[in-house]
Amino acid sequence: MMQREDQDFLYPELQPPPVVVAPLNRDFDDHHGEVVASVGYTQGRSPARVPIEGLSAYIGKENSLLWIGLKNPHPELLAEVSDALRLGPKALEEIGESHRRPKIIDYGHVVLVVAVTVEIEGDRPMFGETQLVIGDGFLLTVRRGATASHSVVRERLEAAPDLLARGSDYVASELLDLLVDRYVQAATRLESVVEHAEQKLLIRGAKDSDIRKLYRQRRDLLRIHNAIAPLAEICRRLSRVEMTAIDVHARPYFGEVADRVVRIDELVAALREALAFAFEASLMIGQSQQNDTTRRLASWAAILAVPTAVAGIYGMNFEHMPELKWAYGYPSALVGIAVACGLLYWRFRRAGWL
Repeated sequence: MMQREDQDFLYPELQPPPVVVAPLNRDFDDHHGEVVASVGYTQGRSPARVPIEGLSAYIGKENSLLWIGLKNPHPELLAEVSDALRLGPKALEEIGESHRRPKIIDYGHVVLVVAVTVEIEGDRPMFGETQLVIGDGFLLTVRRGATASHSVVRERLEAAPDLLARGSDYVASELLDLLVDRYVQAATRLESVVEHAEQKLLIRGAKDSDIRKLYRQRRDLLRIHNAIAPLAEICRRLSRVEMTAIDVHARPYFGEVADRVVRIDELVAALREALAFAFEASLMIGQSQQNDTTRRLASWAAILAVPTAVAGIYGMNFEHMPELKWAYGYPSALVGIAVACGLLYWRFRRAGWL
């Protein structure tokens, strides 16, 4: 990581003034809710709010960590924070853009990690993004579209100062692990949705509305796969590739996150396959029902053909026809028709067609 003396040499005009921090129980300007947190820690302890205007004074302090959290920030606020953290114009340009897929960029003195968030609203996934800027002694998080905050991780780490003292790279791994936990929650909710769709398809078959809904669900699962699958490779890169902002002792934590992402991605792929199998099973059930209906119709058509044929023959109105003047001709014809129809019904019933 960049030493304090190197920073002073590169930026002589930015010599830090005395550090001014505000206690945690004191109100500070949150820029209309855009600044979720701006907290400084010394060896993981003594948390104190740091005003945005005083960020540059806190950078470079030994055994300190500055954690800044922004939510849907305006470009002016991003530019102010970037200048204070000395991120550079290229990093500022990248942070200001919205991303639809995870990515990682190593700028040398800082590392930018972009992760896509997945939250379930109703039975549809909602996508957002969380950007992590990992630097020497500071961590900047930028959330867009995501409703869930990082307060759970912040409170847990503040209760364990030794973990916070490990640095910004370790905190970044914990935040990525929190995103994976939310992937698990989203996949669990989608699993119940898929099970309900399976039961509906297998019980009543596939209707037009069900097919449209099934396509939408498979499309949503594919979008989730595209959103989370690249994060596994990003975490593997953080765990294997030497980077200035990532300490060698923090790399194994990113490897664990990568393994979890792979398992969640496999679960999402399994849900997509389950929907495909349910759809195929519903088609087979529908075809079987159609075959049964066809057989029954064919059986009754064959049975009804007997009285139709007899009635057609005796309805030709020829003068000289056998049994027309026989007293038992009509009852005999009815008995013959009944016997023939009964035999046909028995044979079709025995064959399973009726």
